[in-house]
Amino acid sequence: MPKTKPRSISEYIKSAPQEAQPNLRVLRAILKKAAPDAKEAIKWGSPVFEMKRILFSYSAYKSHLNFMPTGPALEPFRKELVGRKTGKDTIQFPHDKPLPKQLIRKIAAYRVKQVAEKDARWMY
Repeated sequence: MPKTKPRSISEYIKSAPQEAQPNLRVLRAILKKAAPDAKEAIKWGSPVFEMKRILFSYSAYKSHLNFMPTGPALEPFRKELVGRKTGKDTIQFPHDKPLPKQLIRKIAAYRVKQVAEKDARWMY
């Protein structure tokens, strides 16, 4: 990533590693569709979608993308996440494998519903 911080999501994608850019565009489109009323912003150097709270964020690295919908939003999908590299609040998607679009859609929709119904916070 360049030394200057991107100020928009488009700048972020353009400054990301070349191999990350196609999946970043796809991920962004999926998240926009899941949360059409959410505001996009750059926070902590990464793209985020927010409504009342941060819904999710994502980031690009040389070998993978990180999708961060929060731990509570991942919990119902633990069986579907078996075999994927995950952290407390994150999932990694390697560039050399197709994005699991349907799984991302389900997790994103679940997180949007969490925030809308329970005002769920980013961290628990």
